[in-house]
Amino acid sequence: MLQFDVSHALPFLPKNWLSSRLDGLTDSRALLEKGNGVGGEFTGWVRLPENYDRKELARVLQTARIIRDQSQVLIVVGIGGSYLGARAVLELVTSPNYNLFCKGPQVFFTGNTLSSDALNELLDYVRDKDFSVNVISKSGSTTESSIAFLLFRQLLEEKYGKAGARDRIFATTDWHKGTLRALANQEGYATFSVPGSIGGRYSVLTAAGLLPLAVAGIDVEELLAGAADAMVRLRQPGQDNPAWQYAAARHALYTEGKNIELLACYEPSFRFFGEWWKQLFGESEGKDGRGIFPASVEFTADLHSMGQYIQEGERDLFETVVRFTLPASTCTLTPTPGDHLDFLRGKDLRYVNEQARRGTVLAHVDGGVPNLLLSVDERTAYWVGQLIYFFEYSCGLSGYLLGVNPFDQPGVEAYKENMFALLGKPGYEEKRKKLESRC
Repeated sequence: MLQFDVSHALPFLPKNWLSSRLDGLTDSRALLEKGNGVGGEFTGWVRLPENYDRKELARVLQTARIIRDQSQVLIVVGIGGSYLGARAVLELVTSPNYNLFCKGPQVFFTGNTLSSDALNELLDYVRDKDFSVNVISKSGSTTESSIAFLLFRQLLEEKYGKAGARDRIFATTDWHKGTLRALANQEGYATFSVPGSIGGRYSVLTAAGLLPLAVAGIDVEELLAGAADAMVRLRQPGQDNPAWQYAAARHALYTEGKNIELLACYEPSFRFFGEWWKQLFGESEGKDGRGIFPASVEFTADLHSMGQYIQEGERDLFETVVRFTLPASTCTLTPTPGDHLDFLRGKDLRYVNEQARRGTVLAHVDGGVPNLLLSVDERTAYWVGQLIYFFEYSCGLSGYLLGVNPFDQPGVEAYKENMFALLGKPGYEEKRKKLESRC
């Protein structure tokens, strides 16, 4: 099981940082377990690992085999929670360079931008390749994803005809309602559901994440097994619960003026897991004028760009470091005698990486930056499943401790309404007049 270590944050925490929050954590746990707090209708993820529909999982695996057999490329269309979880797991379990050496279909993610350059580049790339599309959206009306799906659907129909395209489009959406559901029913696309009780940023362990991951050859049953084992442990109340410790430490540091959290890892493959984590905590806690600002850094690379600020800038941040204790490979260093790296002779690179981590923790703590450490065994589907559930459950606890609804995101709509008005969408005429005068 993953391990949480708060020792390098203790100098910055009040002595009662955990004990004084046990009542609040007990209440927060009850709200999550019973689903009767604010936003409780979106707590379906809490028991998802044990309640997952096994028939749908079988369909996910069967469909993944179909896509692998018929396609050189899978295009995943989605934004936010509709793609970040899948990409996070894909890169963390395999590599950021997955598409360079994969044995099955390449997997590309789009629908998360309005850049014509980015979309045209990918359209040109698949134009002469066999490809399929997995479009993921609970509503089906998100502008970025809708535009991308329009373009790739048109290319599919151009290449394979309308009937052929139908067999290469797979929609993951709400089970009953929404624009994408209506279109899928009308066109006869194969569909998977995101349960209505699970919001997008908590949906990585639904078909939204599992289908593209299964296409990439990742053992999604092991992913769910890891999450299930984490669920059993983290739902147990008490101060030994690592999710309780993490939520309490974050809340205590926040009350001490530490309002920025840096999620750090010493593996480049962790980058998009950091992006997923930022949405999870940013959308869950950033509301009502409250919340810790989530940011992520990649060490050791960012020590050469952000290291100066972390060491000596504003003292309003703390770090949470994710450490994988068993790297998948070794690399023994054998420098030429007399080389300036000769002091590393015979040492394994993973040992060097670990000493860099230890040295950085000590430097940052000395510089006034509290450090939290989360240790996980390996970058495998099982352990990543544990990591996902740990952060989801901790986020739910943290949001309730903070006194906000961890499961809504009302502020996300503000830019959309302005964009629709400026684009001339029907119904926004008056708003457009007001905005034009301000632009």
